[in-house]
Amino acid sequence: MDLQLAEKVAMVSGGSRGIGFHIARELAAEGCHVIISGRGEKDLKDAVDEIGSQKSSSRCASFRGDITEKGVPEKFVQEAIDFFGGVDILVNNVGEGSPKTLLESTDEDWDRVFGLTLFHAVRLSRLAIPEMKKRGGGSILNIASIYGRESGGSMTYNASKAALIGFSKSLAKETAKDNIRVNSLCPGGILFPGGRWAERVEAAPDNLQGFIDSEMPLGRFGRPEEVAAVAALMVSPRASLVHGACWTVDGGQSRSNI
Repeated sequence: MDLQLAEKVAMVSGGSRGIGFHIARELAAEGCHVIISGRGEKDLKDAVDEIGSQKSSSRCASFRGDITEKGVPEKFVQEAIDFFGGVDILVNNVGEGSPKTLLESTDEDWDRVFGLTLFHAVRLSRLAIPEMKKRGGGSILNIASIYGRESGGSMTYNASKAALIGFSKSLAKETAKDNIRVNSLCPGGILFPGGRWAERVEAAPDNLQGFIDSEMPLGRFGRPEEVAAVAALMVSPRASLVHGACWTVDGGQSRSNI
């Protein structure tokens, strides 16, 4: 299927590794020009080298910076404009949680988690939307989690991902008139080197086999490539009626009926 993404310009925050990297690579394979952000110089270089080595006419650029710092989102968007002339697609992929309980956590813990998960998406969306309007429309995809749709994970993670889903739905109503689609995507347990689930598997005496047996109907963790394939469809013109939606990619792991 041709996703009609050739020559589109895509920004992917947190695109140097894990799910973000695989989304960026998938978009590039579909013909998008992609710019990824990250904090590690080596990870960014390796990601750009691999994405750029694919057999497609797309180009890949990188932006190094902490997306939560003042002025950095503006620089990231400007880099996309300078490199590729505008913005058609924005994938907000940065996020984390804190394992602390409410009584253990501080205001700084909450500020950090919401800064990474929610506020970076708010700021980048605010900056990208005017650029999308210039091009007649666009698509924003916020990477949330099944633990934003239902209870699970740490308190800060659960609350911030739920807020991201709510933000996506509200923003979708605002941008519909401008032909800018906004959606959220909720992965379940996704296994990749250096990721949180990989760390947990390595640390567990049974490699989390008990968890897999009880929580994973397919009998395995998901792969970032599987998330990336859905993400590419969601941001593409092929999904022209998918707007204000929240899709799960979890192999049946979640318990919610919706």
